[in-house]
Amino acid sequence: MGKRIRISSESLNCFGTWVKTDGIDYGQYQQNPLLLYMHRRGEIIGSIKDFRVEGKDVTGEPYFDEVRDESKILKQQFDKDTLKMCSPFFEVIETSDAPELLKPGQTRPTVTKCKLLEVSMVDMGGNDDNIVQLSYQGNPLKLAAGEDCPSLPLLKINGGETPQNNNTKTEETMNVDFKAIALKLGLPETATEAEILAKVGILLGYQTANTELRTQLDAMKLAGVTQMVDDAIKAGKFNADKKDHFINLGKTVGAENLKLTLDSMAAVTKPMQLINPGGATGGMTTGQWNKLSEVPEAQLKLMRENEPDKYRALYKAEYGIECPKFN
Repeated sequence: MGKRIRISSESLNCFGTWVKTDGIDYGQYQQNPLLLYMHRRGEIIGSIKDFRVEGKDVTGEPYFDEVRDESKILKQQFDKDTLKMCSPFFEVIETSDAPELLKPGQTRPTVTKCKLLEVSMVDMGGNDDNIVQLSYQGNPLKLAAGEDCPSLPLLKINGGETPQNNNTKTEETMNVDFKAIALKLGLPETATEAEILAKVGILLGYQTANTELRTQLDAMKLAGVTQMVDDAIKAGKFNADKKDHFINLGKTVGAENLKLTLDSMAAVTKPMQLINPGGATGGMTTGQWNKLSEVPEAQLKLMRENEPDKYRALYKAEYGIECPKFN
């Protein structure tokens, strides 16, 4: 038993229509079930064996006679699954635009009666099931985009208008689009395509420059936040292991809010500072410094803020002049 192939089904095809299976006349074809290639008369490559109609599907087994070189090659491709699709050639007899026979997305009347003339192996299908070839009164129906087909015209919708062709745009539609784009860009509606593209190029340049400036600004903000956090660590407000936490806080709330937070924090007093507030300075404690250079750096800022008179006295002892005023 060979491989079967679907010849027809009731799925919507690439022409925007579908063929009712129970309306197909197979009589002539079953008497002469020739298999062609690409619907070319005279290029017989075999026949369809075990022709069946099961529900909505019409199937059969392609048989390649291998008389012609084309038949030999196509058989090899079919066996290797590189050639997979066939196409029926239907002669249209009757159509209907009855709503109950229309499928979603359908743009042409339903083929309710037709005659199967031949089946061809094809390279590319027009839908998921197969390619469908249609004819009317012996003439192939031209259903390509932009081609008229009086025998199977487009369906009428909304007061007799034909549905919009979604695959192509008319010159008029394109002009309307250009006008809308030009006005959106601040150009006159008469702007040419070149002028529109030039304006788009300028705007893209602004966008790139804006992105770069934002990156630089973010880097500057991060540097400022990092410096404030480092200063707070030096002032003893928290340990260095909290640095990442406060930097992330600054990124979230901003530099100004971070500054308010850090300014409200007091320096941490260590137990040893309570025992020996002067720190390890060669045995000296608070009040034993003779000049400013003897004060530990960690105490210097605290003295300036909390004991300004003592700071001024040590400053004069160090430099021999009065300490300048400071807040």
